[in-house]
Amino acid sequence: MSELNDLQKRIVKFRDDRDWKQFHNAKDLAIAMSIETAELLEIFRWKNEADVEKLLKSDKSKEVKEEIADILIFLLNLSDVVGIDVIKEANKKLDSNDEKYSIEKSKGSSKKYYDL
Repeated sequence: MSELNDLQKRIVKFRDDRDWKQFHNAKDLAIAMSIETAELLEIFRWKNEADVEKLLKSDKSKEVKEEIADILIFLLNLSDVVGIDVIKEANKKLDSNDEKYSIEKSKGSSKKYYDL
């Protein structure tokens, strides 16, 4: 967890050194994260499972890594701006999901919790 905190501090420093916080409001960061997610999806568009596997073993995998990194950077910027401890909230969400999706009912199933 310390690595994630260190990364978030580095991201904030990068942003603050460039005086970009003025542009980093919750709405615009959420939009930016959505755009980066769409760019990741674009890489996979129209590919079957074999194509994706081949892509991930090729030079094109660099683009996948970069888009995932962009998404994480925007997410950590957003969590900083809105004052959310992303580790704490992710753990709370996992606890909630653990209750909704018991192993006995959900193992091997893609159903939503209300259909289990």
